[in-house]
Amino acid sequence: MIKIFKILSLFLILIISVGCSQKVTIRALEPSEIDRVASTKKLSVAVFENDRVGLSDKIEANLANQKIDNKNYFTMVNRKNFDKIVAEQKIQNSGLVDISTAVQVGNLLGAEAIISGSVGRVASNDTHYLETRLRCADNKCKELVPYNVGCTKREVALSAEVRMVDVAKGDIIYADTMSKTSQWSHCIDDSNSLPSTEMAAQKLAATIAVNFAYKLTPHYRYFEVVLLEKPDIKYNDREDKLLDVSLEYIKQNRFDKAEKFLIDLIDSTGQKSYVAFYNLGVIKEAEGKYAEAQKYYKRADELMIKPVGEISQACLRIEDLIEKNNRAKEQLSK
Repeated sequence: MIKIFKILSLFLILIISVGCSQKVTIRALEPSEIDRVASTKKLSVAVFENDRVGLSDKIEANLANQKIDNKNYFTMVNRKNFDKIVAEQKIQNSGLVDISTAVQVGNLLGAEAIISGSVGRVASNDTHYLETRLRCADNKCKELVPYNVGCTKREVALSAEVRMVDVAKGDIIYADTMSKTSQWSHCIDDSNSLPSTEMAAQKLAATIAVNFAYKLTPHYRYFEVVLLEKPDIKYNDREDKLLDVSLEYIKQNRFDKAEKFLIDLIDSTGQKSYVAFYNLGVIKEAEGKYAEAQKYYKRADELMIKPVGEISQACLRIEDLIEKNNRAKEQLSK
């Protein structure tokens, strides 16, 4: 029993120590999942078949609001112009499933791609169950007794066929069935209420629209990277101070000042401390200077005698960031 307690205590200490480690927030530019979209940024969204949840409108609004560095990524063809062309050509929404028809409409509109699709039926299912509560057996509440309350779980599902046609090439850029399911619960003794099936379907449609726009657009991802706070070799008092001060400046987002102290620490230790090189790499990664970050991470990796998880992860991560950043910049330049 004592042995188990010691193991649990050590595990708890480890969790606390990791959780308290100083971290830096990194903002990384990531590419669209679909490279070809970068060449077809002038879009028109058709009214989807059986669209009782306004999915096509939600998709159009989300695409219109996609911005990178405060610049619109897509140009949306006015819906009134689209509706006018469709009416003049006497085309039904179902007709836009045909690639040649979508290309015809796209050419008339001056769009580079047409997004069309159909919405499936909303599936809704309610399940009834009991939950146990406790209440006082008397006014003095010396004893608690259990009782049951009635509850309902509502599960709602929505799916849609979505596809994107390249007007110039006359082929499909993207086609998929996008689905979303969510659950809501309500018991007779709580204050929240279950959404109606219609309201739930609207929420699911909004989520599908957000997910679709996310697939098509380069975007920023935020994550945290842990700093190394303890010397890996024997530091003298001055070197301890250099590390501590650099960490304090990083905490204040004064990367310029922290860099000077870390470079001083590298020189003072004869370029033998991987902690200084690694932390300097984190600074460069946070500044978006990935090539410099990679150089410092590689140097830290070379100095390791035993594997250090943070450094190994950094070496792999920076290669992935460089590749994705290059792809995203290519997409933005088109």
